[in-house]
Amino acid sequence: MLLYGTLAYLVLNVLVGLWAARRVKNAEDFLLAGRSLGLGLTTATIFATWFGSETVMGASSQMAQYGLYGVVEDPFGAAFCLLLLGAVFARPLYRMNLLTFGDFYRDRFGPLAERVASVMLVISYLGWVAAQFVALGLIGEIMLGLPLAQGIWMGASVVVLYTFMGGMWSVAVLDMLQNTVIVAGLVATLLFILPDMQLDKLTTTLPPGYFRFTPQTHTPVEWLNYLAAWITIGLGSLPQQDLFQRVNAARNAQTAARGAYIGAALYLTVGLIPLVVAVHVRVNHPELLQADSQTLVLHYLLQQTPLALQLLFMGALISAIMSTASGALLAPSAILTENLLKRIAPDYVGPRLLLFSRLSVLAAAAASLALALGRSNIFELVGESSAISLVSLFVPFVFGLFAPRHSFGAPSALLSMVAGFGGWFVALQYETLLSPLVWGLVASLAGWFVAQLQRKKKA
Repeated sequence: MLLYGTLAYLVLNVLVGLWAARRVKNAEDFLLAGRSLGLGLTTATIFATWFGSETVMGASSQMAQYGLYGVVEDPFGAAFCLLLLGAVFARPLYRMNLLTFGDFYRDRFGPLAERVASVMLVISYLGWVAAQFVALGLIGEIMLGLPLAQGIWMGASVVVLYTFMGGMWSVAVLDMLQNTVIVAGLVATLLFILPDMQLDKLTTTLPPGYFRFTPQTHTPVEWLNYLAAWITIGLGSLPQQDLFQRVNAARNAQTAARGAYIGAALYLTVGLIPLVVAVHVRVNHPELLQADSQTLVLHYLLQQTPLALQLLFMGALISAIMSTASGALLAPSAILTENLLKRIAPDYVGPRLLLFSRLSVLAAAAASLALALGRSNIFELVGESSAISLVSLFVPFVFGLFAPRHSFGAPSALLSMVAGFGGWFVALQYETLLSPLVWGLVASLAGWFVAQLQRKKKA
């Protein structure tokens, strides 16, 4: 029954996605849903940006193993990102009336910066999409007994199909459906486990400091690494195409900002439920910790809950993963089409451009699929993706958005991007006390200011 219900839900998602695809008439419809989404759809798409395998499976795994300190990155850092988006970035980004985030770098720093930033953006998404494909593969492995690779292929095929056809319209409409199922499934799960959550058992079973939320030693190094966890998604996901698309798909700037605020509140409250489930499993069903911790919550639901709750939770889990995967898949395809292909072949317009937008979805999916088949740690894949955008794109993004145009030039952005990525990549090769993210961000800032000093000397 559970298997057939899950398969039926997958078919429903595909049918709804194909139905929404009827509204796609051109590339702007495909990438931004015609900039016409109301508050409900805008909130749904913003909330669903990252609420997928990372939160339900990756963060719950971290919570079960390392306690509250292990999940600063998500959901707390992710909710912080959406709060910043609404308070600081949504309105000015919307008013720029751009199609992609690569357009921002061309507008502020010129065509070479656009191309470099576009390459960074595309690379940063491959790990994120791969993480969702891995999660779908794990579900196929557990429910259907498929080898992980076959499960990844099957799950990826479903997501690629409706994203390929309907673009942002399919993503937005399905996000509304999927978010309803996500909230219902997780709230029902919470209500089921609450009677067994006994405070005295928690305090006697869990290790000391399990609910610690700040560094234990208070050394500068540990505080810097703690800050790095907050900003991995908290700042690193601000200069990314999927969030940019969701903001610019709203019908106006106020709707975009409000959607970000509500999305942040939903992300934090709903995102805590998988963490509570992970604590419950660790305390009351520690034998489940012996399996892959990424499937901890899934194994618990399948073994310890009634069928109705299993159906609802599986719908919630698959919804969370698919909504994140489709949006993350659409983002690099937009960059590939608008900021790379279109610059090479500017005569590609109308139906031809729409065709290449769809083909770009297939290209991004193929690269992500190859990565998913080679790696299987969801939390690491997502963290690395956010790190790339933080160390290479965040600094020029902030200065480009808020500093006066006459105060910077293209070399500042280019050196910041290259230095940041290089510093992060080199730090990854060594075991350093500080997170590679910190080294990359410092290098990015240094690159910006070195170029600024050279510019002033020439002036």
